[in-house]
Amino acid sequence: MSRAAGALPLAHRPGDRTRTARLAVLGAAVLLVVAILVSLAVGPTGVGLTALPRVVMAALGAAADGDLAREKLILVDIRLPRTVVGLLVGAALAVAGAVLQGLFRNPLADPSLLGASPGAALFAAAMIAFQGTWLAPVAIVLGTSAVPVAAFVGALTATMTLYVLATRGGRTAVATLLLAGVALGAFAQALTGWILFTADDRALRDITFWTLGSLGGASWSKVLAALPLFLVAAIGVPLLARALNAFLLGEAEAAHLGVSTERAKRIAVVATAAGVGAAVSIAGVIGFVGIIVPHLVRLFTGPDHRFVLPASALGGGALVLLADALARVAAAPAEMPIGVVTAAIGAPVFLWLLLRKRPAG
Repeated sequence: MSRAAGALPLAHRPGDRTRTARLAVLGAAVLLVVAILVSLAVGPTGVGLTALPRVVMAALGAAADGDLAREKLILVDIRLPRTVVGLLVGAALAVAGAVLQGLFRNPLADPSLLGASPGAALFAAAMIAFQGTWLAPVAIVLGTSAVPVAAFVGALTATMTLYVLATRGGRTAVATLLLAGVALGAFAQALTGWILFTADDRALRDITFWTLGSLGGASWSKVLAALPLFLVAAIGVPLLARALNAFLLGEAEAAHLGVSTERAKRIAVVATAAGVGAAVSIAGVIGFVGIIVPHLVRLFTGPDHRFVLPASALGGGALVLLADALARVAAAPAEMPIGVVTAAIGAPVFLWLLLRKRPAG
């Protein structure tokens, strides 16, 4: 019997979840396609996907009716960049949460816990509030990239500060990193509050709405400005799958398996800072995505980060797009901040996950 069991292919051995994990990734991809279609179709203007063929035919040189310019403006210049931004933001936040949870073996780790989101929010808020005064030279030089770059610098500054505080003798203490992250995040939020207190009415309104999260200001120029930061995260994260699987056994065990633990931590810090910084800069602070999506993904894929990371990217993009579509129609013709929707969805799901894992008795 043991010989027959040993002869089975790995994907068919008892307890192996490779096939289920692949199906989960495929299901997340299908969900993302549905979310993209919903995002393109939903809006208060009455223009739906039925107008898309006419826009495509006009782009190919076919005759167009008189309403084509309006339909093209809504679909191509407003909804499409908004959909692209929502996909990138959701993927970045969910993957950042999956990376940090795997790196620190802590299911509650997310970008805000380690100071990346508060740091990005602080620097971006400062750029919004003071780009006409003492930050004017920086804003002039960076142009449309000013806020994305500021958010990235803030996220990277916060995470690197934590890394330096928690590292002694070339070794990083995970517990110190997490606790220092809480303190640094609270300090960054306090400074953001001071900026809100000193900002003028225009900046105050922009920052207040921005801190609740929104895809309303999405445009192709913002996509291009933040795209290099998303690419940094997209290049760095796939390099971490094997290391994160080894970290599940413990840091010492990962080192014995040949994993360069400090190199993996540095890649995780830079990739997380880049992705979160870009996401916060163009969409504001959107909560719960980095916690909820990796948890839900692991229910189907298991702990293997070869599947957790891509499934989290697909699921995070789908969640943000669906939440944004709901935010557009829930209070139409006004628009609800997307952070309110994700919190309303994420908090009950998170409580359900906690109660589900609660020991009996």
